[in-house]
Amino acid sequence: MNVLDFAQAFFSDGAHWHGYDGIPTRFAEHIQYSLEALLFAAAIGLPVGLLTGHYGRGGNALALVATAGRALPSFGLLVLMFIWLGLGMLPVMIPLVVLAVPPILVTTYEAIRSVDPSPVDAARGMGMSEARVLLRVEVPVALPLILSGLRTAAIQIVSTATIAAYVSFGGLGRYIIDGLYQRDYEKVIGGATLVAGLALATLAVFWAAARLTVSPGVRRSG
Repeated sequence: MNVLDFAQAFFSDGAHWHGYDGIPTRFAEHIQYSLEALLFAAAIGLPVGLLTGHYGRGGNALALVATAGRALPSFGLLVLMFIWLGLGMLPVMIPLVVLAVPPILVTTYEAIRSVDPSPVDAARGMGMSEARVLLRVEVPVALPLILSGLRTAAIQIVSTATIAAYVSFGGLGRYIIDGLYQRDYEKVIGGATLVAGLALATLAVFWAAARLTVSPGVRRSG
């Protein structure tokens, strides 16, 4: 059997569509893990990236933090957190958040720094506060790049959230881990196909978000 045959056999099996181990349940679990990790990472990375980009300070420190975060192995960090903290969502969330913060942080910083200084200076000349300059002038122009950082982080989270299955959690990684253990390659291929499909759906969501939130003028100039 080839890969397509394994995938067809997996999705055509009605047992995979019902119960606690069914595709809808595992799909919902994977989305839950991914959304929670992305929200935590955005809550850390966006404010720091916006402020450091606005004031133009801390770029070297951000680059150092981003390099360190990317160098940490997610699976190794998961095992370490599991040994230290025990069973729970926290050991799963920490490596996912650590993985997602660097692209959000660095891209947001670079997005704000790349904004044309002329409208920023004009806004300050009109008496706008620094907060209003950031939120009303810089962020709308930098939004496409900011969304690209969030998109990169989301794709990385969706792809890596499969590691939750290593510490007995659910999600689509359950099919991959259980399939490898049972030598059930239908499960392995099916789980990998679902993860790839979710990653593509994530790309589509961010494309739609950019179309809805980025002004046409900014899109044309980009």
